[in-house]
Amino acid sequence: MRENIPLAERLRAKNFSEFVGQEHIVGKNKFLSRAISTGNVGSLIFYGPPGTGKTTLAGIIAKMLNANIEKLNAVSSGIADAKAVIERAKSNKAMFNQDTYLLLDECHRWSKSQSDCVLQAIEDGTIFFIGSTTENPYTSMTRAIVSRCHVFEFKKVEPKDIKKVIDRALLDKENGLGDIKIDMSNEAKDYLAFVCNGDVRVALNTLELAVKSTKMKRDGSVVIDKNIVAECLDKKPLSIDESMYYDYLSAFCKSLRGSDAEAALYYSQRLLQAGVDPLIIARRMIAHASEDIGMADSNALLIACCAMYAVEKIGPPECYLSLSHAIIYLCEAEKSNSVYKAMSMAANDAQTRSEDIVPNHLKNHPSTNDDEHKGYKYPHNYGGYVKQQYMPDGLQDRVYYVPSENGKEKNMQRKKLRNK
Repeated sequence: MRENIPLAERLRAKNFSEFVGQEHIVGKNKFLSRAISTGNVGSLIFYGPPGTGKTTLAGIIAKMLNANIEKLNAVSSGIADAKAVIERAKSNKAMFNQDTYLLLDECHRWSKSQSDCVLQAIEDGTIFFIGSTTENPYTSMTRAIVSRCHVFEFKKVEPKDIKKVIDRALLDKENGLGDIKIDMSNEAKDYLAFVCNGDVRVALNTLELAVKSTKMKRDGSVVIDKNIVAECLDKKPLSIDESMYYDYLSAFCKSLRGSDAEAALYYSQRLLQAGVDPLIIARRMIAHASEDIGMADSNALLIACCAMYAVEKIGPPECYLSLSHAIIYLCEAEKSNSVYKAMSMAANDAQTRSEDIVPNHLKNHPSTNDDEHKGYKYPHNYGGYVKQQYMPDGLQDRVYYVPSENGKEKNMQRKKLRNK
């Protein structure tokens, strides 16, 4: 029965007009849009957070190309399943001249042997592969598969786009909740779109649970407010609006940078007690550990990463101690933005000086007719350090990293002077 199918599945977008988010991938004149219009999509891998449309977009693409669609889940499928798909693909191509797209959910879960069994079929065009995963394919999948695919990173869906899906769910009588008289306040919609953290599936599942768990009024209507949504999410209702959220987050970040532990702890607690995901705070601390502390105290980065690990593995409320521990450490640590400045300068040169070439003695295969460079000097043959040119000719005197006089960078300053 239709009612037994989750709302998120019933409302899955069937075409681009219903699909929301990922403008950087499917927007006008983007690569994927152009490829679909010409019918030359090839094999793809979509990766990113859950509920952002990876599987949905894969299905839309295959449908638009009028291709045969085979779906597998890497958790439950094996080599025999993949081989059966390949054989059916060959038959479809021979009998109907129809391409086959293999849509593989959780593709990072395939072993090397499972991946290898489809390599030849992808290579010769017997099948086209579209994998979806929440993991980074460059580190979680076999390189042979990744090298044969275009890889696209999905971002969290913006609240404004999630709100469009919520509105569609409330109006759609065939697949949504349009056959129920639902009175959902705009505040509740905004809250749900914001607090689901970019996951459309969470938003729709929460909406469905809220409607099903709320008693109808005498007039047959179901009233959904912010508190009901929060209960279904098992979260405290946000006591701040979106503008206040960004103000508090900005104040938290600036307090870290300004070494004010009391203020940073206060703003972090305002955010946490309002229902903000603690991972957001942990991520900001990792960024600040390198941006504002850097080499003055490299332990700050380790402690910030440990705090994120505690959030992921322990969860609230116990992880709040680890967050507070890290916040205090980052605030009290010596500050230096030398890493940030060095990265920015190097990035600028990399973008504007593409004509520079690698010095001959650093090349993988140095030419033998270069009299200026006598060959690469292996530092360990000289006690661990030997002076030689590493930068391209036009950048020999460029200095990116300038140690500050703060924390442990004082010693690095002396080391750099010795090496000149």
